[in-house]
Amino acid sequence: MTLSFKTLAGTALAASLMMASPLIANAQEFTLKVQSSDAAGVPNFVLEQEWAERVGKMSGGRISVEMLPVNSVVEHAETQDAIAAGIIDGHITDTSYFTGKDPAFGLIANPVGAWSAPSEMLRFVEYGGGKELMNELLQPYGLHFIGAVTPGLEAFVSSKPLDGVADLKGLKMRAPEGMVQEVFAAAGASPVNIPQSEVFTSLDKKVIDAADATVFSTNQAMGLHDVAKHPVYPGFHSMPMLEVSVNKAKWDSMPEDLQTILEVSVRDLARDMDAQLAMKDMEAVAKARAEGGVTIHNWSAEERNKFRKIATSQWEKVAARSENAQKVYDTLVKYLTEQGMI
Repeated sequence: MTLSFKTLAGTALAASLMMASPLIANAQEFTLKVQSSDAAGVPNFVLEQEWAERVGKMSGGRISVEMLPVNSVVEHAETQDAIAAGIIDGHITDTSYFTGKDPAFGLIANPVGAWSAPSEMLRFVEYGGGKELMNELLQPYGLHFIGAVTPGLEAFVSSKPLDGVADLKGLKMRAPEGMVQEVFAAAGASPVNIPQSEVFTSLDKKVIDAADATVFSTNQAMGLHDVAKHPVYPGFHSMPMLEVSVNKAKWDSMPEDLQTILEVSVRDLARDMDAQLAMKDMEAVAKARAEGGVTIHNWSAEERNKFRKIATSQWEKVAARSENAQKVYDTLVKYLTEQGMI
């Protein structure tokens, strides 16, 4: 029996489709180039790399995430524009870097004094209106907000004993510009903007007395407690929100199951970051206490509430600077009030 070319071609095509169907089902459909605000090798970035690997496994290879350390493609404060332009596909970064575009970004990213634990902030994002707010803020810039993570409540580094708000008066301290500086200035401190890389030298040379740096274990690893032996832990002031966002057009082109995988995976990353960095902090605190030479100060609930009241007054000032900032303020205060936190 002789088959025509058309029949042979049809048979061959059908056979090839049957053989290829498992490959098509598992084919990589989306590649996401994601830039972090963390440097390669630091605990945060290692966890983000592990997240990228999990997304690949959870999606059966349909999503491939390439994690890039800070400044790999663009400067850390340029990632939002780079995502909109399609230069990169997403970022894991501190939302407050974009405060210059809208003060609302700074207020939602780090309402200084609002949170005492990562779970409080993450609940606000997932269930208290934070996620909807973030997408409303990001949509005009061509981004979609998947979810939030955080390294946790930052400790405070000081060469002078600090047991409450009164001890902040006249304190020469490093604080990043924006919300953090404004709150500490209102509390009576004298904040200056010094890069993270210069904190150790500035403390050692007594240019500053204290610093808003990062979490206890990282401060310890950087040697800050060698020159500032009165850390405050747990911290009382700052807990940055790191947003996980992607290009909105790319997000909209994804099927619902892949969108869900990304959302669930970011929640898992938030849990990982919270738990693992908290463990590192506890180990570092135990080591510091065992070795001596460092006096750890833990503020009372009364002093923490005093600081929060000062911070809240600054939130109001930020809220007046844009319509979006007012929306963030109203949603945040409503949530904190309903939760009995203010």
